[in-house]
Amino acid sequence: MHKEITIYDLAKKLSLHPATISRALKDNQAINKNTRKKVVDMAEEMGYQSNNFASNLRKKKTSTIGVIIPRLDSHFVSSVLTAMEKIANDSGYNIIISQSMESVGKEIVNAKTMFDNRVDGLLVSLAYDTDNIDHFEKFTKKGIPVIFFDRVFQTNDSVCIVIDNYKNAYEVTAHLIEQGCRRIMHVTGNLKQNVYSDRFNGYKKALKDAKIPFDDKLVISGELNEAAGTAVGETILAMKKLPDGIFVANDICAASCMRVLKQNKIRIPEDIAIAGFNNDPISRIVEPNITTVNYPAYQMGEIAASSLINHLNGLANIHSTNKIILKSELLIRESTQRNK
Repeated sequence: MHKEITIYDLAKKLSLHPATISRALKDNQAINKNTRKKVVDMAEEMGYQSNNFASNLRKKKTSTIGVIIPRLDSHFVSSVLTAMEKIANDSGYNIIISQSMESVGKEIVNAKTMFDNRVDGLLVSLAYDTDNIDHFEKFTKKGIPVIFFDRVFQTNDSVCIVIDNYKNAYEVTAHLIEQGCRRIMHVTGNLKQNVYSDRFNGYKKALKDAKIPFDDKLVISGELNEAAGTAVGETILAMKKLPDGIFVANDICAASCMRVLKQNKIRIPEDIAIAGFNNDPISRIVEPNITTVNYPAYQMGEIAASSLINHLNGLANIHSTNKIILKSELLIRESTQRNK
């Protein structure tokens, strides 16, 4: 085992007082510039490691923010994290990222790890099967702020950042109806999650307003990944009466479903019009380009991180409002344009 280098070792080596070493390592301007450089150079040469843990215990602050997300392999999540990390770093904070892998069990473990690591605050997008947020109560009781984004669980005590999923889903469905679709399928995720239940309800309301009967046989629930899109396409091909429109709750699943249909000579949008959600890059790569909803992921990450840090720094109170709704919009593309 190598001996741990301390400020006393540096002080002995440089014939300086330990207090001078400590101030120099903190870049205290009261210490001569040349002395500061001499101390830093020697610390690097000897392999000195700053004991941030002990320092953080004294200050009762770690300058660390925890982020729990469902999974990393998502354009939406990567955009959110890019914004969060920039805002955090610019404000002198580090972030610790963990993924629940769409499992509430792992999410509970992640939350405990964040708590034990004494994060100053927490940013969370919930797992696919999370149906309560009891595992975050310990943060609230300890006064550690928690902000939920995208997939949220609304309570009087929680702060949430979302888009208007209900309104956007209504607009997507209404657009399909305007294009002449009357048998519209909806492909969704777990309806316990706010994002999917709101989109489902927006879809139903648009049908109702157009006096189109709701048919639960035209609703498919799944994980909304590429494999699920392939399965949806195969399910459609096996139907006696095909839908003439499909509203899928994300673009990856929509693109995968469209590929299967096109391979089987289904014309898009002439036979079946297809719309997605999120404005993932794939929606602009496949042919035809997919009608979707622009989801301001980077802005969501910026606002979530800024709100949390401003609260931690005493510049704002996140509990003054418990829901922030960001602007999002329908992007009409070739995959639904029958009436050009």
